[in-house]
Amino acid sequence: MRLDKFLAENTGLTRSQANKVLKQSAVTLNGKIEKNGAQKVSPVDEICLDGEPLPWVSAGQYLMLYKPSGYVCSHDEGDYPTIYQFFDYPLAGKLHSAGRLDVDTTGLVLLTDDGQWSHRITSPKHHYEKTYLVTLADPVESHYQQACEEGILLRGEKTPTKPAKLTIIDDYHVNLTISEGRYHQVKRMFAALGNKVVDLHRWKIGDIELDTQLAEGEYRTLSAEEIATFNK
Repeated sequence: MRLDKFLAENTGLTRSQANKVLKQSAVTLNGKIEKNGAQKVSPVDEICLDGEPLPWVSAGQYLMLYKPSGYVCSHDEGDYPTIYQFFDYPLAGKLHSAGRLDVDTTGLVLLTDDGQWSHRITSPKHHYEKTYLVTLADPVESHYQQACEEGILLRGEKTPTKPAKLTIIDDYHVNLTISEGRYHQVKRMFAALGNKVVDLHRWKIGDIELDTQLAEGEYRTLSAEEIATFNK
């Protein structure tokens, strides 16, 4: 890897900022000042910025995050803060989410630096189910279960949704399990049924459930068993 690329990925600096600090003699490579951004480096090298060693973040990061409302699952700065602010550099710059949640939706987000692993989770051909706790504006009606099982034709769509499982908790709360990821699917399903989602919380993806010990904005590393559930 080039030294300027390493600095950009492991400090949060842009590539141009990395080259600027190199020219300022702020970087040492194995104890010697290094100004050449094209210099090749590897994990065996000791790289310091302003005298502080910079760790290499190894590939193979697999995490679960309890996403709060008001955050987007994107690296791009916009109208809302991103979930990546919950992670320190260099980890934040290496991660991507395996599927996203809307800004106002809370709950389980899986993150990784392993593109093949995340593709298996999001690929339609694998049909990994996602379960949501749904809070509705109006009381649940008895025909909702059958409608979800048979598939619901969403506005602007040509084909109905795939069969989904709805479990009634009480008059205003249900668990809904879907195996697709259409745009705003859960909200649109209940809109088609004449109701409105007022709160949405994803608590399960495949066999992985959101850790109840996590508070909003907290994360933990997945266990080997959890990681392996998406390698089957």
